[in-house]
Amino acid sequence: MSAAMTIGELLERAARERPDDVAVADGATVLTTAQLRERALAFARGLVACGVTKGVAVGIWAPNGWPWIVAALGAHTLGAIVVPINTRYKGAEAAHVLERSRARVLVTVDGFLGASYPAMLRDAGVALPALETIVTFAPSERSESKGERSWDDFLAGGERVSPDEVARIAATVTPDDVGDIMFTSGTTGRPKAVPATHAQSLRVFADWGALVGLRRGDRYLVVAPFFHTFGYKAGWLAALQVGAVVHPQAQFDVEQVMARIAAERITVLPGPPTLYMSLLNHPGRAAADLSSLRLAVTGAACVPVELVRRMRSDLGFATVLTGYGLTETTGCATLCRDGDDAETVATTSGRAMPGVEVAIVDDAGQPQPAGAAGEVVVRGYNVMRGYVDDEAATAETIDHAGWLRTGDIGVLDDRGYLRITDRKKDMFIVGGFNAYPAEIEAVLVQHPAIGQVAVVGAPDERLGEVGVAFVVARPGTAPSEPELVAWARDRMANFKVPRRFEIVGALPLNASGKVLKDELRTRARARR
Repeated sequence: MSAAMTIGELLERAARERPDDVAVADGATVLTTAQLRERALAFARGLVACGVTKGVAVGIWAPNGWPWIVAALGAHTLGAIVVPINTRYKGAEAAHVLERSRARVLVTVDGFLGASYPAMLRDAGVALPALETIVTFAPSERSESKGERSWDDFLAGGERVSPDEVARIAATVTPDDVGDIMFTSGTTGRPKAVPATHAQSLRVFADWGALVGLRRGDRYLVVAPFFHTFGYKAGWLAALQVGAVVHPQAQFDVEQVMARIAAERITVLPGPPTLYMSLLNHPGRAAADLSSLRLAVTGAACVPVELVRRMRSDLGFATVLTGYGLTETTGCATLCRDGDDAETVATTSGRAMPGVEVAIVDDAGQPQPAGAAGEVVVRGYNVMRGYVDDEAATAETIDHAGWLRTGDIGVLDDRGYLRITDRKKDMFIVGGFNAYPAEIEAVLVQHPAIGQVAVVGAPDERLGEVGVAFVVARPGTAPSEPELVAWARDRMANFKVPRRFEIVGALPLNASGKVLKDELRTRARARR
């Protein structure tokens, strides 16, 4: 598929060329490409009935499933801006994303993992003047009684909108229009809004699909969440481009995943290293039929060489690849190539994608030679235009020549393969999810017993890294670790919650009063 089109045009073309190919297989719901287009257009009509048109934001706060794909494609058809929301967010966190994006419609669920997302949003008590409609898939009685519209009611409302009106709006959408806004946090503790155009997303993941070897007819179990680029763009969008079948997985359960691999003859299974470790370590693996597996793509954490070897020998993957990217680079900047040996796949993140430049610079921004460490910078069509409504942060991140400063420290070898050695920023990765200390600290400091707090990442055998919080208690208080963990779990996504809280008399500071986080990291690692 050419990248010089919109995502709505991609859907039209796929439905025209492969109308009877299965596009999505989600339990009892199996949709051909033509049926997927039909449902997406019906959803688009519902959006128009709610006043949504080109440039209006539509939030999606739901687990992996066919409704997520249908809602996103319906919005993309109109040129509306898709705003994915982390399913682990609490109400206040989701409300912040909706407020910043000025979303007019929210598509959500009630009852996923026992949580009522609409109720959490109401309980957050945040005024959302732009939000006019909440569409709840499979709503419970409590959500219906409080005014959320059911999926069927929403679609019924769209029946009064002519298909010609949808076509008219769709015709105004261009490849350079913003297709989605993904939220990523930074060292300020405030999530930043990162836009990506239709053209950027389609070109990056057309190239990604070609390089990893994604094929028409592949059966792709998408475990990575759709709110993340890995599940959304490297997941169902890449599959739609080549004609692979998407098998959404709402949550990771190792036994369920093994059963689905066997029953649905899954061929493609990307995910973080923890996914493959869970499969390899499960006592039932030897009896499971995993013979259909062909392609794995991983990253987001250190990948042991032995893991890559065992993925090939014990899990049967013919191809195992790793890559590197940021939300600001439309999710991908480098990628290993088919045929790379296990050591290259495990110890590097591959080389630059076509049309993308990757370099290493010193603190003054001067290029460094192969083998020298420095900050990783990226330039190319995949780099965002800039953070939404944040010119200062954009200027700090992208220089006048178009180079994006990633905040990661790395080395390029003579082949142009990138090895990430450290993080200039404090971000750490918990089971594939980015966790940002400043954001976590901003929540924790609200606890009545916390006077000061600093959060760092520490190695963890299962999750790669976990958070460790060093806390200075307020005078007259004596917070306990179980109390702080429970309090934090009520206020932030679980992957953000520090796994350890250490009460200290004071935080280590340098001469200017800045917390010495390197010292805290050393202490956290020593006390594993």
